[in-house]
Amino acid sequence: MLTNTALLQQAGLPVTDLGPVIAGERHPLLFATVSGAHLYGFPSRDSDVDLRGVHVLPAEDLVGLREPEETRSRMWDSDEGVEMDLVTHDLRKFVRLMLKPNGYVLEQLLSPLVVHTSALHAELVALSPAVLTRNHAHHYRGFANTQWRLFEKTGELKPLLYTFRALLTGIHLMRSGEVLAHLPTRVPAPSYLPGLITAKAAAEHGGADGVDAEAVVRDVESLHRVLDGAQAESGLPDGASGFDALHELVVRARLTHVPAG
Repeated sequence: MLTNTALLQQAGLPVTDLGPVIAGERHPLLFATVSGAHLYGFPSRDSDVDLRGVHVLPAEDLVGLREPEETRSRMWDSDEGVEMDLVTHDLRKFVRLMLKPNGYVLEQLLSPLVVHTSALHAELVALSPAVLTRNHAHHYRGFANTQWRLFEKTGELKPLLYTFRALLTGIHLMRSGEVLAHLPTRVPAPSYLPGLITAKAAAEHGGADGVDAEAVVRDVESLHRVLDGAQAESGLPDGASGFDALHELVVRARLTHVPAG
């Protein structure tokens, strides 16, 4: 089994010490993971690094008059000149998103590309199966439609790959109950996808030159039908069941001012 460092390197991430960044956060972080193209398996040489995670605000930030800083964002360049982007939500906001059919936050939580973790991160991961529903298919269908429209407008490979990634992730989730966002390992997938991934590695906003437009339209429409069928046949429940356990976790984390590590 690969170590976490090896996983990060295999995903094409720069070797950089994020310790000072984590330590510099004003509020404790429960976790920080890599999302975006590196998680999805098709980063470009000039891709930035998308870090996503959860922070814990002190209780007084939520009971006073000032608006709480539920979402924080930082951007900087690594020593290698790679743009880094860290976005974190307060635990309560993140858990509320978990309880919706929102595959994006679950991909962040369950990302194998972990740069910072904690005991409460592990608890959230353990509770994640209780929020998976067949309605998560709507999230992936909607995201695929948005990216497809962007592909039609720009002709870039990136939104085309995001379209396929969303549809295949949704199909896998409906069939297996597992959130797995890595496009190269998804099946069934069109045979030309590896070539598109290789082409995108050259430039983050490269065009989809040479793509068989008719084949792409046919395959995207086919995958939409497969997703519809997988949702109809899925053994996942219609609604989340983890509310009470997640509520208890949020209260406990807030009142004990959980440490960062």
